[in-house]
Amino acid sequence: MSWIYAVERAVRNNVPKVEGILKDHPYLLDLAAKVRDGKTEVLRNLDRYVEETIKAVERSGGRAYLASTSEDAREIVSKIVGSGKTVVLGKSMVAYEAGIRKHLISTGNDVWETDLGEFLIQLADEPPSHIIAPSLHMTKERAEEVMRSVDPELKGASHERIAGVARKFLREKFVKADVGITGANAVAADTGSVVLVENEGNIRMTTILPEVHVAVTGVEKILPNLELAMYEALVQAAFGGLYPPSYVNVSSGPSSTADIEMKRVRPAHGPKEFHLVLLDNGRKEAAKDPVLWQSLLCVRCGRCHLHCPVYRVLGVNWGIPPFTGPMGAMWSAVIYGDRRPAMMCTHSGGCKEVCPMRIDIPRVLEELKARELKR
Repeated sequence: MSWIYAVERAVRNNVPKVEGILKDHPYLLDLAAKVRDGKTEVLRNLDRYVEETIKAVERSGGRAYLASTSEDAREIVSKIVGSGKTVVLGKSMVAYEAGIRKHLISTGNDVWETDLGEFLIQLADEPPSHIIAPSLHMTKERAEEVMRSVDPELKGASHERIAGVARKFLREKFVKADVGITGANAVAADTGSVVLVENEGNIRMTTILPEVHVAVTGVEKILPNLELAMYEALVQAAFGGLYPPSYVNVSSGPSSTADIEMKRVRPAHGPKEFHLVLLDNGRKEAAKDPVLWQSLLCVRCGRCHLHCPVYRVLGVNWGIPPFTGPMGAMWSAVIYGDRRPAMMCTHSGGCKEVCPMRIDIPRVLEELKARELKR
């Protein structure tokens, strides 16, 4: 039950921090409102924006794909990667949803998660417990135990020492990597750009060092333009408690240069190839649902988890990983068609009060309960 202590420590560290961020930077509330409007516009016209995004990626020299199911996404990524490759991954819940890492390992690739939390999860062979902090259920002591598979000498290590061991191990993987796979905090329909926000620097290296960059994300991450896509990254970071973010990355096709006669050519020092895989997997159907569509507004900040009494008791046991907590109870229905996690909601209402997208999570879960009881 040590994970309960880990969650409580996270609550104490995170909740006051987010409140302070929003107090010091009130403009973030305005950005959140604009992002909600932009996401609503896309969800009401999803097919059109998917098509616009695919064309924009192709204009920038990349390739884009629409995967109907997780199996389709695995097949697309597998064809891009091949076998016998070294692959580094930035944290992507959609890649986890689609089973990308384990599939690529099964086809003969050396595949490594590079986000510290995901790296711990991979070493422990455990499911993620939180949408932005996948190893939230691990205490420092548990993280040290897991990391001993990399450095057997670890004992009584500090947080900094544990992170340092991961840094040393993974830097070698970055240098050798043939393919880098990331998710996306947002995708701009007008430019085909993928926006990623982070603090570790691993995503930046994943998108730059390998010859091939593959971004895997859900269709709901599309926003009408790059301005709003950038706003979503800032909102996600702020409401997640990490503001200002250390890095915001924008990838628009393969690397390029215009240093000779101002003529833009590709590639330059970065990746020679850029691929965007947009996953449906139940999202398009949910977008048409009069109640469930709200779940697609989620920016994955994870704030609802830490204000929810049920999550603080059940943790990873509430929802179907990687979708846990209040938002996970909604998304378990969207992706897996499983409404049972909604039955655990006690309707405290804290999730609704803190959601940057003003999703009426209690109402969505109430509807899912009604449908499950009717079934």
